[in-house]
Amino acid sequence: MSISGDVGSGPDAFRIDGQVLRALRDGLPAVAAQTLLAVMAEVPGYRVGFRGPMGESIQAAVQMAIGGFLKLASGTREGDPSTPRRTTLDGAYALGRGEARAGRSMDALLAAYRVGARVSWRGLARNAAEAGLPASAMAEFAELLFAYIDELSAASVAGYNDELNTSGRVRERYRERLGQRLLAGGTADVLTAAAERAEWTPPTTLTAVLLPAAQVHGVLALLGAETLLVSEELPGADSWAVDQPHALLLVPEVDGGGRQHLIRVLDRRQAVVGPARPWLAVRASYDRAVRTLALVAAAEPELVHPVDSEDHLVDLVVGADGEALADLRARVLEPLAELAEATRERLAETLLCWLLHQGRREEVAEALHVHAQTVRYRMQQVRELYGDRLLDERFVRELVVALVPQR
Repeated sequence: MSISGDVGSGPDAFRIDGQVLRALRDGLPAVAAQTLLAVMAEVPGYRVGFRGPMGESIQAAVQMAIGGFLKLASGTREGDPSTPRRTTLDGAYALGRGEARAGRSMDALLAAYRVGARVSWRGLARNAAEAGLPASAMAEFAELLFAYIDELSAASVAGYNDELNTSGRVRERYRERLGQRLLAGGTADVLTAAAERAEWTPPTTLTAVLLPAAQVHGVLALLGAETLLVSEELPGADSWAVDQPHALLLVPEVDGGGRQHLIRVLDRRQAVVGPARPWLAVRASYDRAVRTLALVAAAEPELVHPVDSEDHLVDLVVGADGEALADLRARVLEPLAELAEATRERLAETLLCWLLHQGRREEVAEALHVHAQTVRYRMQQVRELYGDRLLDERFVRELVVALVPQR
């Protein structure tokens, strides 16, 4: 990417004559070396990195930058007069991208420019004065130099930010793909390799959170950079009974108190939280969240608060296979089938309450708001209909499941 622009009022406003220019060019290597040493001494991030071959490359870059300034200040009109500045700006832009890739901060780079501007000005000003540059011209010389350095630093900042944005987008794509791979399943080796490509450290557990796509970004900022976002190709999304597109967050390490914190973060959002699962098995958390979403969407279409799937375990278990439940109810309640509907409902209600209270007649009567003798009479009818099957633990368990009211 090429960076271009005007420095101050440009070369038309200031000229260096040939004698001064030759002196400045002759002193250029020494000024560049002094500038490099000052940056190494005053900017901690560069003390080690500029030694050896890299130091030689940077020194050459400093010489090129100052040389570009001298061409600008000389008003050279050979060929395209913008070429020296364009080449130097491209170099500054590339330097910014390289610093971002090296993991150094923008603060270090800007500090290097500040130190470099001060030291190079000191050397150039001394050489210019010795070569006869009038004192009256020094202010304009300084203004042009510092405007030039500002332009170089702006080019480096642009390169730095572009590299971060580019690498950030690449990393986001890799992490989106990682989330999709986790849902699709795969071997530990394949998924670990995908995590490495995404620069993502696998946690012990992941928790699936489904929420409307429009609410995602406000939540992401609160959950941390290691949360994975899957906004496309969610398995089974076409069959969900919801009227808006949803996205999936895979949140690391949501255990114990962390789960309550997550629920608080999701306050006033239409989110559904699955269980924490080992990161390689997060599909199970996603599936639980999907089933819970379907459950609550049917019962509460205008949902305006987060839902914890842990609060709906019984409903999820009982409603996991609707046809199987219907078959179970038909089979275990068959002895009541020939009774009048009102009688059938009263006996079924009494039987469930009797089983839940383990046959304690007074508690059953209190729960049903009837007399204990009424309970005794109803249970006598039930025993006549069911016989010894009420002594079979497996059958009793089936009765409880079949008799629990369905939402």
